[in-house]
Amino acid sequence: MPIYEQFEIQIPSDTAEGQAIQEKIIAAMEAAEFSPRDVFGMRLALEEGLVNAIKHGNRMDPDKRVRIACTVSDVIASIEIEDEGPGFDWNDVPDPTAEENLDRPCGRGIMLMRAFMSKVEYNDSGNKVLLEKLRVTPEETAK
Repeated sequence: MPIYEQFEIQIPSDTAEGQAIQEKIIAAMEAAEFSPRDVFGMRLALEEGLVNAIKHGNRMDPDKRVRIACTVSDVIASIEIEDEGPGFDWNDVPDPTAEENLDRPCGRGIMLMRAFMSKVEYNDSGNKVLLEKLRVTPEETAK
């Protein structure tokens, strides 16, 4: 199983720093020849996860860091994003598709991450998310 990218890094609570890491991960997925749909889904999930960690978790505090651990192989892209905030209970996030929540912005990001990723898991305190995308082969896509 060739590894195209593997790193662990801490970045400041700065969305530009998050964007640079996102591009590094996307480039590795493209090099590993993940499908455009898989790359699109990871881009969306990464942006959501990183922005949530920086803005909601760390509250843009320049003294707080976001840890990102990444492994991209030819079969899976696995990303952990952990902030230094108090966390949250993702089970308490309102369903964004419920009639009473259609005009509220919260919950859409988590819903999209779950739709595009093979696995989305939060730790017990809710300040770390694991995003995994299993590579879909062209044969599986055709089914």
